[in-house]
Amino acid sequence: MNMECLFFSLVSLAFAGSIGMTFVILACALPQYKQWWPFFVVLFYVLCPIPTMIARRHTEGGTHMACMESAIFITMGFIVSSFALPVVLARAAVIMWGACYLTLAGNVIVYLTILGFFTIFDMDDSDYTMW
Repeated sequence: MNMECLFFSLVSLAFAGSIGMTFVILACALPQYKQWWPFFVVLFYVLCPIPTMIARRHTEGGTHMACMESAIFITMGFIVSSFALPVVLARAAVIMWGACYLTLAGNVIVYLTILGFFTIFDMDDSDYTMW
């Protein structure tokens, strides 16, 4: 992968991540919503890639597939929780349904960005595989 393509990929991922976070912030800050409860999904965004990164470091030299499968299971738990939190808050009438929909849209975009990051920078011919 040449440097121009890598630069374009990195800029595209940054743009997509900022769009996803904008949706989450709009779900919290628009005048008709005025609740900051949906912003707690950002905690799941931070925790989501950690088990996979730890498992990749641990299984780098060996073939510990159970460790990687456990990390994927924990990661999926974080992802499902981040989609369930706004729905539960909306069903409990803590937030409005519009804020829930904006948060869910932000979740989709942010998780696709995280997936794109791991897909692009996991290639063996890239100089950025140390990430």
